[in-house]
Amino acid sequence: MSLPVIANESMNPAPLYNQLDIYLIAAAFLLAIGIYGLIRRRTLIGMLISGELIFSAASLNLMAFNRFTARDPVVGQIFVLFLMGLAAAEVAIALSIIVAVYRNYRSVTTRELSELKG
Repeated sequence: MSLPVIANESMNPAPLYNQLDIYLIAAAFLLAIGIYGLIRRRTLIGMLISGELIFSAASLNLMAFNRFTARDPVVGQIFVLFLMGLAAAEVAIALSIIVAVYRNYRSVTTRELSELKG
């Protein structure tokens, strides 16, 4: 003998893409990986990739709050596009600096670059 199943809203939760918490958790995870990478990486390329993860976390937060709380969705999207352009400019400048450092020191590890003085 089986009991009848009573259908209510708690049995059919909202999909994951309709919850702000999921986006915030993913952004916090990206931020944590980025900060860990900045602390632990010994090469400039690894630090650059970790910085990009931090930019991605910020973009994800902006888009999530834009989707769930903003009245005009265009504002958040434009801001994220601006942030993507800023990240691209940061990568271009950082890579040019890394190439210049490698030409002079033949290494991109941060321990060997400790003798850089202004």
